[in-house]
Amino acid sequence: MTDPRPEPQPSPSNNIASWLPRMARLQPERLAVVFPSGVDRNGKRAYTHLTYQQLDQRSDEIAAGLHRFGLKRGMRTVLMVKPSLEFFALTFALFKAGIVPVMIDPGLGVSQLKTCLREAEPEAFIGIPTAHAARVLLGWARGTLRHHVTVGSRWFWGGKTLAQIAPAGRSEGPLLEDTAADETAAILFTSGSTGIAKGVVYTHGHFMAQVDLIRDTYGIQPGEIDLPTFPLFALFDPALGMTTVVPDMDFTRPAQVDPEKIRAAIEDWGVTNVFASPALLATVGRHGVKHGVTWPTVRRILTAGAPVQASTLERMHRMLSPEAEIHTPYGATEVLPVTSISSRDILRETRELTDRGAGVCVGRVVAPNDVRIIEITDEPLERWSQVQEMPIGKVGEITVSGPTVTASYYGRPHATHLAKIQRDGVIVHRMGDVGYFDSEGRLWFCGRKSHRVELSDMTLFSAPVEEIFNTHVGVFRTALVGALIGGMKVPVLLIERDPESGGDSELPDQDLFEALKAMGANFAHTKGIRHFMVHPGFPVDIRHNAKIGREKLTAWVQGKLS
Repeated sequence: MTDPRPEPQPSPSNNIASWLPRMARLQPERLAVVFPSGVDRNGKRAYTHLTYQQLDQRSDEIAAGLHRFGLKRGMRTVLMVKPSLEFFALTFALFKAGIVPVMIDPGLGVSQLKTCLREAEPEAFIGIPTAHAARVLLGWARGTLRHHVTVGSRWFWGGKTLAQIAPAGRSEGPLLEDTAADETAAILFTSGSTGIAKGVVYTHGHFMAQVDLIRDTYGIQPGEIDLPTFPLFALFDPALGMTTVVPDMDFTRPAQVDPEKIRAAIEDWGVTNVFASPALLATVGRHGVKHGVTWPTVRRILTAGAPVQASTLERMHRMLSPEAEIHTPYGATEVLPVTSISSRDILRETRELTDRGAGVCVGRVVAPNDVRIIEITDEPLERWSQVQEMPIGKVGEITVSGPTVTASYYGRPHATHLAKIQRDGVIVHRMGDVGYFDSEGRLWFCGRKSHRVELSDMTLFSAPVEEIFNTHVGVFRTALVGALIGGMKVPVLLIERDPESGGDSELPDQDLFEALKAMGANFAHTKGIRHFMVHPGFPVDIRHNAKIGREKLTAWVQGKLS
């Protein structure tokens, strides 16, 4: 039977929000966003929602109201609103009006938030009451802010509420600024997992290119139902013709998600696509296998943010239909997607090599990206003539050029200088990751450049070392760090134990260390590791709960040794 839903044609505008009115014309009554709202009087799960037509109209009203209130095209505007129907309406309103949303993870902590907001130099602040209270009390961006909009009840600060803004724009009609492809669309801050978070400058052209690459790479079709456990990823859904089902969860703690709430949303709405961090999949996978949970409607899972363990992929496949696939796109806030690999390729071909210290295979390059490996250096490289490209099989820094490569960090010229190279007029992004290409054209990830441990006779990279030891049944994950002992740098392997590994979780530390030492003796690059320590729980990033905070671990180890 032919699917009656119309195929979306290329957007006639460079404005990323132009997809929304187009979809509102093609499928006005289809649900655009669904949001959980507790239970009804009968104890059944309840939801609120907006159709494509309603989301388009609501965002038009807000966009026009913001213009009337003084927020103009190009104005940097902090958006601190929890995932909700209003979050989606506000975000598309800002895009439509050409106003530049500044998105920062609220879980970064007070100090980082203050630094990020100072660097972004915002002129407007749209937030929930608690965000405004923190802004006033802590002096966030006090020198640049001129406009304040409260989503909810306004307390002791000035400005307008969203309830006042939206009605003011109802008489204005549809608003869609004709933005240029190279015009700034948003400033998205990195997760801050390897230092201070940086504001990545996205243009409308970058967003448009991401939509094309994601649709073409994963075969996403209009009419699908998406469950994005990272809110920003949901903003692509209108361009892809999907319905967004917002999960009931704390988005700053994906590893602590309630698996039953995820299952319920999938069951209630027939979800076909899930975007989730490896940490969330590890949680729901363990629960699902233990309790016989299945996700029969899910066709694909996209997982990113850190390498996903093969054991997690195996558990998830036990919950999915035989036709479903799990994809692990590789990339960063600065450029995504770069490469991609399927779970079946991992489990069938690359897992064994990963377990033997080859690193983590992140798949083949997503066209039209151009990925090259260059000699490792911590110095800036202004021109490609300064670069030494590495041959197949040799580890170096991963670089990429392509349509989704962002050009700069806002207010961080030095960071931009370190991360970008000019090649024949094209901007090349240095990923800050190290890896290599194999003879089959697959890219292998070996860790962050800053996490390498340089010894007198060799350089150790985190992934090829850790993945060997991660295969021990009593280990949840490990982290390689370098520490000074007796004035010499030595490799130290930190271990986070697996409390669900049965008898092996009770293995005394010293016995575990001896077992790991014996495993490491089988490989040239790990046989010299003699120092092992158990850590109570690795610090991780607040966005994915998957990137290990090795800088904090290094300080912890050095403190213990001292």
